[in-house]
Amino acid sequence: MALAIQCEHLIRDGVIKNQSEHAHYAQVTTARMTHIMWLTNLAPEIQDAILFLPRVESEPDTVKGIDVRRIARVINCGVQRGRWEQIAGRASLQQGRGNRCENTFVFCCQ
Repeated sequence: MALAIQCEHLIRDGVIKNQSEHAHYAQVTTARMTHIMWLTNLAPEIQDAILFLPRVESEPDTVKGIDVRRIARVINCGVQRGRWEQIAGRASLQQGRGNRCENTFVFCCQ
């Protein structure tokens, strides 16, 4: 999420020309950069929630990047919020069983 916001600002400010150029500098494919940039289509409160997910070093992720990208493809923010609540609810249930959420949205490392 942070990378998507940073890239959006760099393009807006004219530091880089486009997503393709940023993909080159980030050493990811253009397709991966597109996935990252889809995150900027999320409702602002979902973006905030993603940015402030707690980090863990081990244990499985309870919020998956693929699920978030699916939400980002939806244009309607109300629908996005409903789908996010389902994912966040599932994550909080798993946290209650001893798992913790991990921020997994640094795609360039995958």
